[in-house]
Amino acid sequence: MKITNYDSLVETVKEVVQNQRVTDMHTHLYSPNFGDILLWDIDELLTYHYLVAEVMRWSDLSVEEFWKLSKQEQADHIWQKLFVEHSPVSEACRGVLTCLKGFGLDPSTRSLESYREYFASKTSEQHVDKVLELAKVDHVVMTNDPFDDIEREVWLSGVKPNERFHAALRIDPLLNDYTNAKKRLVEWGYKVEEEWNEQSVNEVKRFLSDWMDRMNPLYMAVSLPPSFAFPEDSDRGRIIKDCILPLCEQAGIPFAMMIGVKKRVNPSLGDAGDYVGKAGMEGVEYLLANYPNNKFFCTMLARENQHELVVLARKFRNLMVFGCWWFTNNPVLINEMTRMRLEMLGTSMIPQHSDARVLDQLIYKWDHSKEIIATILIEKYNDLLKTGWELERSEIERDVADMFYNNFWEFIGKKELALTK
Repeated sequence: MKITNYDSLVETVKEVVQNQRVTDMHTHLYSPNFGDILLWDIDELLTYHYLVAEVMRWSDLSVEEFWKLSKQEQADHIWQKLFVEHSPVSEACRGVLTCLKGFGLDPSTRSLESYREYFASKTSEQHVDKVLELAKVDHVVMTNDPFDDIEREVWLSGVKPNERFHAALRIDPLLNDYTNAKKRLVEWGYKVEEEWNEQSVNEVKRFLSDWMDRMNPLYMAVSLPPSFAFPEDSDRGRIIKDCILPLCEQAGIPFAMMIGVKKRVNPSLGDAGDYVGKAGMEGVEYLLANYPNNKFFCTMLARENQHELVVLARKFRNLMVFGCWWFTNNPVLINEMTRMRLEMLGTSMIPQHSDARVLDQLIYKWDHSKEIIATILIEKYNDLLKTGWELERSEIERDVADMFYNNFWEFIGKKELALTK
């Protein structure tokens, strides 16, 4: 069907984007059979660390007093301060209301107890099915950390994730705190030595290979500080060079770098106390140029890095830019970043991921992002129509499916999981 005018363009793009199924390539969610480490319900939504940081700007409690409250008491406090005493206009607050609306609950009642009753009536398996359908998410890529004691035991018990949930091997402790990580490796029977020598290299590779065999990860991932550099005479630099890059190349999986987080600038806030910093791009440039047989996912936390990252992606086909991560996951920045990427990369990128830590967040993260992305696509397609270029609905469907679904699977070499074009 040809798109003949602006009105039909608007209607078509909105419909196609809204109905598009999604592969969510980076989350902090877990398969429902992993137990209580899968977070969901209204109290988890309200005590998400974005809202914890926000409430402290209004709270009459000290941070220490807040942490002494029960989960439900913390949720009550956040609801009172951010939703009742002040209008919930922040993106994190609006997201909670979008979730309630998605479940058919009435946000205008402001009744936390009625919302709690709704969630209490569900099992985790039922709720996963409901949320994935509401968010139109077919595949969820988890973040799986073998250094996390609770999650580690789940994997060691032989539990395998639900077929809609896929592993990503997260290695932050290994790369960012090797001094302590190697002590744990020794405890687990890996004969790493104090110095970085051939035996240490082989044992770290054995550790990673064991977990790759156990998890079958789609990629290996790490979050990195703004000071990240490569090559570098450091534990992190040596492990990336001697272990991560050769293993990823051998297995045919990408190395995902999320760069720009300053951990715990306010330690008392816990996960809510992290910050952002502009990173140098030389390390990423070096990796792309000198390891052409490796594939890299990359997203940056600082707004100032977005232009450089997109330009790098124009130069290196082994880089896939993805998502609007963490502090950039706000409408004003999603809009700016997506426009820039479309204008410089076309549709050869992954515009968004949810980064959800609470299952229910899938609803608002994709609802809000799809609305923005559809608006941008309408403008870009209209620019084409003005040149005399003709558009078919099937072409728009193809482009949208690529961005929300196929680009990920094709980049990691699993074209069989992409949607039929």
